Amino acid sequence: MRQRQKISAALAASAATAAAAAATMAMGSPPPTTDIPPAVGAPPSGPCALPGIRDDVSESATTPAGYARSYGTVKALILFVDFPDARATLSPRARFAEFFPAATDFFRTSSYGRLSYHPKPLLRWIHMPQPVSAYGITRGGAFDPDSDTGYYALSRDLVRAVDASVDFRGYDIINVLATPNAGPAATRTVLSVTFSGGDMGLRTADGVPFRNASFIWSRQVGDSAFRVLNHENAHSFGLPDLYYANGRDTPALVGHWDPMDEDWGPSNDFLGWHKWKLGWLAADQVRCAPRGGPAAEHTLSPAAAVGGTKIVVIPTAARTALVVEARSRGPRDPAVCRPGVLIYRVATDVPSGHGPLRVVDANPRSRGCFTTNKYVDAELTDATFRPGAIYTDRASGASVTVLEERADGTYRVRISPAARDPRA
Repeated sequence: MRQRQKISAALAASAATAAAAAATMAMGSPPPTTDIPPAVGAPPSGPCALPGIRDDVSESATTPAGYARSYGTVKALILFVDFPDARATLSPRARFAEFFPAATDFFRTSSYGRLSYHPKPLLRWIHMPQPVSAYGITRGGAFDPDSDTGYYALSRDLVRAVDASVDFRGYDIINVLATPNAGPAATRTVLSVTFSGGDMGLRTADGVPFRNASFIWSRQVGDSAFRVLNHENAHSFGLPDLYYANGRDTPALVGHWDPMDEDWGPSNDFLGWHKWKLGWLAADQVRCAPRGGPAAEHTLSPAAAVGGTKIVVIPTAARTALVVEARSRGPRDPAVCRPGVLIYRVATDVPSGHGPLRVVDANPRSRGCFTTNKYVDAELTDATFRPGAIYTDRASGASVTVLEERADGTYRVRISPAARDPRA
């Protein structure tokens, strides 16, 4: 869930339906993967790096100043809080182990080694001066400097409690892990939220703004419940929510193809557009098919593989594009039941929580192929296009033809770009 201060547009809560079960305390890492050597990514550039919203998280190819860097070394301060009406019943180390090293490993493998995430825990419970009920924490609550309740008040009290012992200048991200018994269980209300980007109106004694801060409440369930932290931290990197923030369920937008829509249940990898935006792809892993350009063939390497071309971007207007990538079953994508070519629409001018990214469903009348896990929205699990399929975007004239699945798991596609803008 991404939230901004009161004077900005408040956007909605994290899309998770999770449970607080004691059995989920020992949250494991994803299945073992081979070591990934350090690599250098590249921030998006060129004609396919579409501009967009600049004052909030969005699908804009570039992220404005104020957000945390998303590649290279990222240092995250981990703080633990409890309350007079919700004292911690486990050690800070046990709460830390619910998320790490699993969340670190997830970022490392998803980024192909381009994000080195270093969590730095302050291993003691920080006792808040007020009961959790007095702070009035609610789903979608604002960060309001003019209020004596809510996230501003909680953050102010937290900063006061640790300012003497913490140098906030040394961190890119702040994670506040509340004792799991504070507030409602995640099955009733998901409270986890992130305040990122601009100055929130609170500064530490070191003179740095309190921002890019994620508050993690309760516990989620599933095989990789730690990923609520990856989802929330991705807001600090500039990524938007891909589900409907107003609670609307239909039509399905992205489903289990990206944790910015579903961050519960089995693991799922980030979409290639997001990896490009975050600086996790090298320049030669992105292909651009500009409007009015010639048709061309490309070989796509699945997200589960380290090398190769990851996405082809087909601009359809100044702030919209089709993106084409390959997905197959792997350690970060165990729920992929129909390997193939995934096509989705990106709109860089659509706000977070309002459908800025939509997967094109190759089988719109099916119920999906991964139907055995209640934490996976099955409808789009068979959205991929297989060899022989042709998709044409009627509005722009762009088309994608899946020509072949090769023995090495790559896919050969033919891309016909959108027609040239007659106004250009």
